[in-house]
Amino acid sequence: MSYKVITISRQYCTGGGEIGKRLAEKLGIACYDREIIAKVAAESGLCEKFVEEKSEYGNKVAIDAFFLTGMYYNAPSIEDNIWTIQHKLIEDIAEREPCVIVGRCADYILRNRTDVMNVFLHADLKYRIERLKLETDAKILDPERFLKEKDKRRSAYVQFYTDMKWGDSKNYDITLDAGTVGTEKCVQIIADLYNGKCGESQSVL
Repeated sequence: MSYKVITISRQYCTGGGEIGKRLAEKLGIACYDREIIAKVAAESGLCEKFVEEKSEYGNKVAIDAFFLTGMYYNAPSIEDNIWTIQHKLIEDIAEREPCVIVGRCADYILRNRTDVMNVFLHADLKYRIERLKLETDAKILDPERFLKEKDKRRSAYVQFYTDMKWGDSKNYDITLDAGTVGTEKCVQIIADLYNGKCGESQSVL
């Protein structure tokens, strides 16, 4: 299998952004993480913080209502417009150059390409809570509840826009426990797979 693009999906605070950046540097290719947020913000006229929230978590009220009632209103929302812009940007990026794309449902958006490797990163709560403390200045009173809520909303967003089950190993070429494996080893494993130095599909749980 010859790969051009790597997508990284991840639980919150598993170091996906760091792993994506280091991986891209190791492979000598581009990495798109917050760059996509900036591009969507520029094209939509919305602020980056708003785009960052809505491009992976969506409108909580609308998504909750959808899963509760099964009804979806046809009038496009701001979140739908963000999704449309994001979708086109990611398609254009993948067509243009080899790269790593972190989050933003890139695995689904690029599902029809045969040159994309899809990665999912997970870790236990203890590891993620420690990363959360290091990565944020905000005082979070209940970090476990905070992380579980983030995961729940990200999962609902993915299912809402893609009808895929977020985190299901069948949807990825490789899943890695970032806490157990460690950042550097995750980078090495994914790089080896990208370069054809190991099997085509594996799970490190």
